[in-house]
Amino acid sequence: MNRRRIILFDTTLRDGEQSPGASLTVNEKLVIAHQLTRLGVDVIEAGFPIASDGDFEAVKEVARNIKGASVCGLARANDADIDRCWDAVKYAEKPRIHTFIATSKVHREEKLKKSKEEIIDLTRRAVSRAKGYCEDVEFSPEDAARTSLDYMCDVVRAAIESGATTINIPDTVGYAEPREFGDRIRYLFAHVPEAKNVVISVHCHNDLGNAVANSLAAVEAGATQIEGCINGIGERAGNASLEEVIMNLITRKDYFNIDVNVNTREIYKTSRLLSNLTGLEIQRNKPIVGANVFAHEAGIHQHGVLQNRETYEIMKAEDVGWTGENLVIGKHSGKHAVMAMLEEEGFRLDGDQIRQITEKVKDLADKQKMVERDDVIAIARDITNQLSEEEQFVKIEEFAVFTGSNMTPTASIKLRVYGDVKIASGTGDGPVDAVSNAIWQAIDPSLKLVEYNLKAITGGTDALADVSIKLSDEQDNMFMTRALDEDVIKASVKAIIKGINKALSFKEKNMQRN
Repeated sequence: MNRRRIILFDTTLRDGEQSPGASLTVNEKLVIAHQLTRLGVDVIEAGFPIASDGDFEAVKEVARNIKGASVCGLARANDADIDRCWDAVKYAEKPRIHTFIATSKVHREEKLKKSKEEIIDLTRRAVSRAKGYCEDVEFSPEDAARTSLDYMCDVVRAAIESGATTINIPDTVGYAEPREFGDRIRYLFAHVPEAKNVVISVHCHNDLGNAVANSLAAVEAGATQIEGCINGIGERAGNASLEEVIMNLITRKDYFNIDVNVNTREIYKTSRLLSNLTGLEIQRNKPIVGANVFAHEAGIHQHGVLQNRETYEIMKAEDVGWTGENLVIGKHSGKHAVMAMLEEEGFRLDGDQIRQITEKVKDLADKQKMVERDDVIAIARDITNQLSEEEQFVKIEEFAVFTGSNMTPTASIKLRVYGDVKIASGTGDGPVDAVSNAIWQAIDPSLKLVEYNLKAITGGTDALADVSIKLSDEQDNMFMTRALDEDVIKASVKAIIKGINKALSFKEKNMQRN
């Protein structure tokens, strides 16, 4: 008997990027998209093109560069969104437009203020317009899990009649329970016979911790596409964790009798790459990719694993691409060792980037003898996130900070701002606060530092300092950057200046467009 094949739809670059703190640059999205193709996902939802110029450019670049997978953009059910979406995805080898409109009572009445009939009319118009651009059209009745079953079927029927080739049933707010959600998919097939002629997809959120279970229940009920994010990132509590879905279907193939066309050995690499680029850490006990998944502390477990790993491990570490921490980097290490380590983590770097990273690794090794894997990853992330020369409107010339017991921390800074030298000073509650205040004396006061985070990459007093910041401008646009240095104050200054340059670059580009 032929097995069904599940289509894997990755929305890491769209829904996943909506995680607080997960903002990605165009280049970072492209790096992740290439890694997703190596993993073998079928569809990459690259963004929401009308949301911003940055999102539009990211979707367009992914569409231009990705081969094999379908590239999808999201659009609300209106002409402007759909037109903008097509302008971005039309460069793809296999373009898809994904349009949606809310259908639950609370969304219809409180958000959209539309009648049931108006929603169905908008659905028909949106799907038809999208179909005029490309053959592959996906439609989602937003908040389907809280939509009455019969009305959901009415909307789906209208979308299929208008040309939708994929119907996605989203649990937008993570409300459903597994058996209930599976029954919803069964009801759809029973009451909309034409649903058997299109792909039925599910998109589950994790607010109650059921996203993966609900997705799998939908597969049992006949769904043939699952949407999710790597590491389970996404709005609020996140989306269905795609690697958990994949390994459930593969590890329990005896139960599901399902095929998925992925290279599972790329899972760990993909997970780490996303974590490194977003800065969202993977919890140690995270299924499939957490550090503890293949670790055993209890004596009875250790004894069993030593005799036969299958006693306590239902997956092999190598099957998900976990190879262990077996490469030591020191001052005598060359670029090939550094490149090998970073390729394991999913980075794809050019020769100049490898050279810069290797030099920084050797400098660090001279100071602290041993450089750990996380140090190398942090350095690589810092190098790949550097702004180009033309985007550096503000440059650091020099700065000094004076602090000690029973004295107010004071800082002075010399900057080059659009080519002109500016000198300023400031005081603060601590040395970082003082130098930050000095910077703001010399810079556009409409920019505000709204968030500052500091962490040590590895343990010890000689650990690299990783500083991430968030700035806002007067239009409440948010700009996130991070910087790395052995010195906390230097890392802080570099991060703030990088954030200012990012904000000024955005402002310049907007002025050119207008």
